[in-house]
Amino acid sequence: MTAGLDTPDRRGRTGLDRHGRDLTGNPRVRIEDVEVLSCDWYVLRRTTFDYRHSDGHWSREQRETYDRGDGATILLYNTEHRTVLLTRQFRLPAYVNGHPDGMLIETAAGLLDGDSPEEAIRREAAEETGHVIGTPERVFEVYMSPGSVTERLHFFAAPYRPQASAADGYGIAAEGEDIATTELPFAEALAMVRTGAIADAKTIMLLQWAALDGPFRHS
Repeated sequence: MTAGLDTPDRRGRTGLDRHGRDLTGNPRVRIEDVEVLSCDWYVLRRTTFDYRHSDGHWSREQRETYDRGDGATILLYNTEHRTVLLTRQFRLPAYVNGHPDGMLIETAAGLLDGDSPEEAIRREAAEETGHVIGTPERVFEVYMSPGSVTERLHFFAAPYRPQASAADGYGIAAEGEDIATTELPFAEALAMVRTGAIADAKTIMLLQWAALDGPFRHS
């Protein structure tokens, strides 16, 4: 008996090796085997498949995919003051891969965890910034790292009102989160993208959307 396959893993999941076996949308792909390499929290799989190339020949391929679930992110903006509200928190993967201190400036974000994208982003905005938002504007949906990570990220935007006071930190302490908010003039945030001070992909995408098609497009 194997956790995650025949018996529940730590998150109560079974049948993790069946994911993707029944895909039929692409006649050039035939899934042959799915092996679960790890399911400690997220799921790492190795999939074996046959692929028909453009010249007609078939080859046997293997790819590893990392499944952490889908997520959502949101840009909070204030057109009157021409500001955006971002978060700042420690990111170990960035730290071990060259970021000076691992403290990334980002848009609020989180996993769906079974909620709809709209429900999830309202939850994350409140948890990470202390702001309760109304109906968010859907911007687009993007596969952030399609070569290895299955996650599809839902992008949103919503206005916010400055608060008289803010808490010292946000996030869920039990999950190790220690999140600070940072309110920036929109022009300064864009400049930080150019200098590399903002280096998070989802944040850059939403800031550029805001400048091209969003609330600051007529600036």
